[in-house]
Amino acid sequence: MVYVTRGLVETLLRMASDAEPDSVTISLAVTKASDLPDVDLPPETPVFTDFYLPSAGSSVNAVFGMDLGTPAGQTHGRFISHPTGRMGVDVTDDLHEVIFVAIPPWEEDCFRAFDRSDREQTVEILDVEPPERYPA
Repeated sequence: MVYVTRGLVETLLRMASDAEPDSVTISLAVTKASDLPDVDLPPETPVFTDFYLPSAGSSVNAVFGMDLGTPAGQTHGRFISHPTGRMGVDVTDDLHEVIFVAIPPWEEDCFRAFDRSDREQTVEILDVEPPERYPA
């Protein structure tokens, strides 16, 4: 079972829609269930809650070939949009332990999770908000 917040799903689908006809690849991070309000899951259960903007650090990446926009070792998954409509992991996709894939029309029922071997995983979308990480 893979857990993700509804807010993250909605944001990823909106970003995919905005990028169409291009695809997007976005690094995703988790929060432990114990850090989320009103979640009835074991405390150490990872819940996908956050993303790193795909354009962050792109100048350095273009020149040096290094991704400095995503902190090393801090992402547990990846979101990939497939505007051509293929639901699954492609051999050209950036792989991660969990890969979320979305296809047009960019709605919740067109959003799924896979492992590196392209095996579909069960997804549960949670109606919770992650804690604020930075002071306002």
